[in-house]
Amino acid sequence: MKDTIIVALISLAGTMMGTFGGIVTSSKLTNYRIEQLEKKVDMHNNFAQRIPILEEQQKVTNHRLSDLEHSFSGNC
Repeated sequence: MKDTIIVALISLAGTMMGTFGGIVTSSKLTNYRIEQLEKKVDMHNNFAQRIPILEEQQKVTNHRLSDLEHSFSGNC
């Protein structure tokens, strides 16, 4: 009977260590994936902030081209 209890306790300890190891590994993987997603979101946010600036620059460029086209068409 004493041997059975010892085997049960060893099995319990092994099961607990295996479960704990699985939880730790899963947690590390989840944290890594969250960090990667945060990096992608940061890149996207940076891009989203730059879009209005690019749109404004394109408006200015289009206006300058229109002015140049108008000035050249008036000379010919």
